[in-house]
This record gives sequence, structure tokens and C-alpha cells, in this order.
Amino acid sequence: MVTHHTQYTICNAWLVDIPALFVKIYQSSEGLFQSEADWPRTEFFGDMKFMLGKKEYMTQIFDESGKVVPGTVISAGPLTVAGHKNGRVVVGYGERKLKNIAKPQHKLGEALGKEGVGFATIKELAVEETYNLGDKIDVSIFAEGDIVTVSAISKSKGFQGVVKRHGFSGGRRTHGQKHSEREPGAIGAGGLQRVLKGLRMAGRMGGERVTVKNLTVAKVNKGENLIFIKGAIPGRKGTLVEIKGV
Repeated sequence: MVTHHTQYTICNAWLVDIPALFVKIYQSSEGLFQSEADWPRTEFFGDMKFMLGKKEYMTQIFDESGKVVPGTVISAGPLTVAGHKNGRVVVGYGERKLKNIAKPQHKLGEALGKEGVGFATIKELAVEETYNLGDKIDVSIFAEGDIVTVSAISKSKGFQGVVKRHGFSGGRRTHGQKHSEREPGAIGAGGLQRVLKGLRMAGRMGGERVTVKNLTVAKVNKGENLIFIKGAIPGRKGTLVEIKGV
């Protein structure tokens, strides 16, 4: 039975008040949690630094010690606060004509202040800070040395065989094996008389969301909204990239 003020559950034929039960556990914890702020809680996606951008190109720079640092340049932000929904902040990135945007998102584009133009990408973030409609979030939230997680859609490579897709070694090149150099080999399973699910075979490769963790921000150009991240990032030039601080 659930009410608007208190949740209850039936357990062993007893009616238990869940909020009151947690209070008793808290009071009997012998100081394990000194205040409500010390209670374990679920971290939402937007509690961290977050930015949207486009992959530009790879290059290399020299750090202060003269060491070469290879990396990827990302044109990031700025994000515009387009509204609030269910206690979360709705941010938009990029521009697109309204005729190419779903009608429910037309009103969000008003935050841009441009007629006939809306956001190309919309994201909802659960953040603790207070943002007003039209506020800008730029690359200044990041600094050199920050550890970030980057997600993007990888390059599509079409239909590929098992050697390229899964790293198979292929068949032998000698002893009469003239045409089996890149063949997958047998796919049977003995007495089962069927092909097992999940068997690695040829098929479409790439075009999937890939996340790379523990990358380092090597340089931030606030004037041109550019972020230089050490290392490679999935996707082609112009791919939408999500950057999340750790």
C-alpha cells in the first residue's frame, strides 16, 4: 500500500514504515553517518562536469618540458540551458533548422534567440547548481590535467569478415589449404546440431557507441571553445562527442 506521504510494505504479516525504519537504522549506526550529507546516495549523470562537442582532428603539441603529446582536438560547446524538466536541467548544443527538428522540441529552441532555428542535440542533466533559462556553459568548466571519460559513435566499417572483425588468425596457408586463409572455420557444436547463440561470425562492424575512460585534458582554449584531449577518440571528423569529468 502506497500513500502520497509515506510508503509501506507488507513483510511477515507486519506493516513496516520504510522511512521510519531508515531513521532507526541511522540512529543505531553509532555515529557511522554524522549527518544526512554523509548518507550514501546515487550520483546522477549531471553531478559531474559535462560537455558536448564535435571531433575535429588529431595532432600533437609540446608540453612545458618539451615532450610531444599526441591527442585529439574537440570543438566543445557552448551548451545553452533550454529549460527544466523533472528537476533536471535541459541543455542544447548546436543549431538546426526547425523543419528538421521534432515539433515537441521547437519550444526549447527559443533559448537560442534565433527565429527558425532550434538545437541539434538535447540532453537532460541532474545537477545541483542552479541555472536559468539561456545560461551558457562553456569549456571553462574543464582545466588542464582533468581526467575525463569520452563517448562517441565509432567509425562504420560495413560488412567485415572474422579476421578483421574479431581478430581471427584464419586458416593455414600451406598443405593444400589454398582458399582458407581468411575463412572462419567450423561453426558447429558437436552433438547439439545447431549454431550456438553469440558465436563470433562475419557481420557489420563499427557504428557503435564506444566509451574511452581515463583520458587526460592536455589543453583548453577558452577563446575558441577547443579542448585538446590526450590520446585517440572514437568516431570520424564531425562526430558528436560527450565529455564527462571523473
